[in-house]
Amino acid sequence: MGTDELDYDWEKEVKEFEKTKAGVKGLVDSGIAKVPKFFISPSESLSNKTSNNGRLQVQIPVIDFQGIERGGSRRMEIIDEIRKASENWGFFQMVNHGVPQTVMNDILEGTRRFHEQPKEAKMELYSSDSRRAVRLYTINGNFGKSDVASWRDAFSCSFPDDIVDPESIPSVCRNEITEYVKYMINLRHTLSELLSEALGLSQDFLEQMQCMKSEYLTCLYYPACPEPDKTFGTGKHSDPTILTVLVQDNTGGLQIHHNGNWVDVPPVQGALIANMGDFLQLITNDKFKSVEHRVLARPTGTRLSAACFFYPSPGKMLEPYGPIKQLLSENNPPLYRDVSFMDFVTQYQSRQSNSSGLSIFKL
Repeated sequence: MGTDELDYDWEKEVKEFEKTKAGVKGLVDSGIAKVPKFFISPSESLSNKTSNNGRLQVQIPVIDFQGIERGGSRRMEIIDEIRKASENWGFFQMVNHGVPQTVMNDILEGTRRFHEQPKEAKMELYSSDSRRAVRLYTINGNFGKSDVASWRDAFSCSFPDDIVDPESIPSVCRNEITEYVKYMINLRHTLSELLSEALGLSQDFLEQMQCMKSEYLTCLYYPACPEPDKTFGTGKHSDPTILTVLVQDNTGGLQIHHNGNWVDVPPVQGALIANMGDFLQLITNDKFKSVEHRVLARPTGTRLSAACFFYPSPGKMLEPYGPIKQLLSENNPPLYRDVSFMDFVTQYQSRQSNSSGLSIFKL
């Protein structure tokens, strides 16, 4: 171990970074040439940073929702496509989904405007405390020496039971966020029906469970990185929630882990991305798969995206959820024990980064 390693004070560097309340953008604005050590990923995770999809000719599922409202054969085709994508990929892109391009453009522009304000305008919102309903953060919750920070800043707002309080959102992006969340709630109704039917259940099954009755919107800002080969925009992870809907700009960088390879998710004009969360994998007894994903750091330019996470109603947070009984049989026994969403997320946040989120709930 070199002298610089022995002299390195991890806790001090993290504390000083957090004290600035300026996030990654603050580091970039200060003109740093080297990435702080708590952002540097282990060499084994960096060794496979290039996508294999060019060689493998992998086609990410893109599902056209055109004609879904009319029912009939097209709706059945869409449900079948969603079932296949959810079982085999845990992930798909949607076009003609009912969210106007202007609304998608506006949320990305609102994300840019918020993050590119002067530091002083954002400092009061900066917090690693995940219990805060509206906040800006780089490091989220518990952060230990084995953890690695992501090269991005996140601005998050939570909307329990679909309740949007415009006054709680900064005016610089208030209209864009409130409008976007309205469309996310509408899309949630559609996806809830389609996923229920794709599972072979009644159209209102997931709606009745109230497992997607709240939203958590995270507006993500990925600045250019001086050493992009040493870190990730977002390190590999799966989402602990039921479902995530993501809008991304056209810069690329998002990858998913599929069949042992990291595969690029190329931006598709007008598309939104849906990915299954760990909690959906649990309640579907592994029928629908949660997928690991990551975002590459970039040497130039800025990446913008906004992720809407769906999770249960506050009134259901402490109630136990388990594999859906209607999906179980003698040949398909329950794989997981019952657990409340609150306990599930608490375990997810406290577990070490190298352990599987779902494995601890296996029977």
